[in-house]
Amino acid sequence: MHDTSQDNHKTPQFPRSKFSPMPAREHACCAEGVTCETPPLQPSAESGDSYSWHVEGMDCAACARKVENSVKNIPDVQHVQVLFATEKLLVKSSRDIRNEVEQAVTSVGYKLSDSTTPKAAPDSFWQENRQIIVLIVLMMASWGLEQASHPFGNIAFIITSLVGLWPIARQALRLIRGGSWFAIETLMSIAAIGALFIGATAEAAMVLVLFLIGERLEAYAASRARRGVSALMALKPDTATRIQNGQREIVAQSALRPGDIIEVAAGGRLPADGRLLNDFASFDESTLTGESIPVEHQQGENVSAGCTSIDRLVQIEVVSEPGDSTIDRILRLIEEAEERRAPIERFIDRFSRVYTPLIMALALLTVIIPPLFFGQLWEPWIYKGLTLLLIGCPCALVISTPAAITSGLAVAARYGALIKGGAALERLSQIEQVAFDKTGTLTIGKPQVTTITTLEGEEENQLLMLAAAVEQGSTHPLAMAITYAAQQRGLTLPVVGQHRVLSGIGIEAMIGNDMIRLSSPTRLSAGQLDPVWQQRIAQQEDEGQTVIVVLRQNALLGTIAMRDALRSDARVAVNKLTELGIKGIMLTGDNPRAAAAIASELGIDYHASLLPADKVNLVNELGKSSPLAMVGDGINDAPAMKAATMGISMGSGTDVALEAADAAITHNRLTELSRMITIARATHMTIRQNISIALGLKLLFLVTTLLGFTGLWIAVLADSGATALVTANALRLLRQK
Repeated sequence: MHDTSQDNHKTPQFPRSKFSPMPAREHACCAEGVTCETPPLQPSAESGDSYSWHVEGMDCAACARKVENSVKNIPDVQHVQVLFATEKLLVKSSRDIRNEVEQAVTSVGYKLSDSTTPKAAPDSFWQENRQIIVLIVLMMASWGLEQASHPFGNIAFIITSLVGLWPIARQALRLIRGGSWFAIETLMSIAAIGALFIGATAEAAMVLVLFLIGERLEAYAASRARRGVSALMALKPDTATRIQNGQREIVAQSALRPGDIIEVAAGGRLPADGRLLNDFASFDESTLTGESIPVEHQQGENVSAGCTSIDRLVQIEVVSEPGDSTIDRILRLIEEAEERRAPIERFIDRFSRVYTPLIMALALLTVIIPPLFFGQLWEPWIYKGLTLLLIGCPCALVISTPAAITSGLAVAARYGALIKGGAALERLSQIEQVAFDKTGTLTIGKPQVTTITTLEGEEENQLLMLAAAVEQGSTHPLAMAITYAAQQRGLTLPVVGQHRVLSGIGIEAMIGNDMIRLSSPTRLSAGQLDPVWQQRIAQQEDEGQTVIVVLRQNALLGTIAMRDALRSDARVAVNKLTELGIKGIMLTGDNPRAAAAIASELGIDYHASLLPADKVNLVNELGKSSPLAMVGDGINDAPAMKAATMGISMGSGTDVALEAADAAITHNRLTELSRMITIARATHMTIRQNISIALGLKLLFLVTTLLGFTGLWIAVLADSGATALVTANALRLLRQK
């Protein structure tokens, strides 16, 4: 047992959310057809009732906006919010509108389920991808027929296009009825129909195939990422051992109430926030604070839900209400951070609201105004109107952005970076600051022996051998660091006896005729360390190291210093970011001494002793000056990631951190950060180029059409040429280095 109280760790505290879960018997959020424990609350005309659901089928933030738009049209709805990260729909209304909400959301192609019940099992691979697979097979068959016979190939491409167009057009009609008139589905439907109209049947089919593949990739990334949310709640066990009247009983975690006494075995996680009843115990709090070294708590101190008891059976008095533990409050911080950060709209979806109706209106006016008001012949102006529609066909525009984004995401993935969609890629290109978590991000996340200091006449290997023998078999990270160092040196450990843990002091064992004790320097009696050793230990602690004192028969033998080592590529990564004009900052829950030591090695600013809520506040403050990315790996980093312009998780991080992040470094190489940003900037530039090409060519031929210089075949060539140009330009990204 090792005391680490000198680091002044505190139990994390998090602010309560305005969307705090209601007690079970007060819930009024059941979906239609699901029986609640008690009848729903009676509506209040003054304050309104709050309802919540899980929304199934959302692939991106644009989907969340479509759901919001459909629900906003319901009378008496006071507030609507869709939390995309947790797939929640929150509605406040002055009356019971649950049936209407379900109908409205279903009408735009999404499903609702009760937020208090487990989610349904995911669909199989075939169910999720059969539409794309069928369309690709039809596309290949159509191409084969085209080589053999053009008429049959043309008919096959038409059939392929209609098969792909049907679900997209049906969804477009649903969205129009729900209030989203010019969603990307509407734009795609117009693009495909326009391509079919001009006879570009192969192009129509290919546009639909590429669109569906892009949508499926977004859906896959979103569903995979959301699996991390369930890992957050998994930190709290479903059951707990409660002691009542001297009897032990297994109860559900949700049945625990403040004042209950529970037992947690060694290696077990706490199901609720509690107060320690034992004299002392060590807990692994790394999932909450990011600190790799376990924290020793004394009797009466609070310990958070999700923490792991390191080496003993402990008794805990529950202090948190159901649904209001540290884990629950972290989850609500994630939701609140997303609420403050408005969703980024996809450019093509925004632009289509103006572009598509403008082109249609212009074509219609071209057809009717000259004949009706100026006595012109109808036939020439109908011809010009049709040509204008063909020039305005948004095929090139629709493909320009997804093609660049797909290429950018593919090249990033090749180098070990998972970026979750085009919106994340766009935000990444704007980053001017990067905030790093320390433990597990800039550092390895495991303490290592750094310095062994002995008295004159003693050997380093002898001291390490004795310490490792005493610590052998322990699962404490400091003990494991010592035994690992002994293994690396090939030391043979002696047999020990009378092994015991000293309450609040350390650990000791007999080796031969000598009692060997390991202890924290703060637990030694006065006079056991002379001023020279005190100064030496203080200097090591100022460098961010944890020091263990080794004694033989209560006489000092030496010290072993350990530190969570800096990642080998951390300094290079920071330097590369600096070359890109990006400033690095370290945010950590660790003590200021350790933080200062790491920050000085990297040459960056730092903020230490931060709780998760402090990180969120600091990220919000820093983000006011310029776009900021937050890089982390622990649950404690998740709220800050969501609050930042861009959240980036280390691939070795927790599932919750991966879910909260907009991107992940799958190979754990920090140097990929600069590569990710370079790729994102190149992608953003390519998108701008593609849009300029697509719109520029259309504008040019718009003028020539109105002047009578452009015919239908030129319109076909212009649209097909623009599509080819923007696709080729996007493919250049695949050669990005």
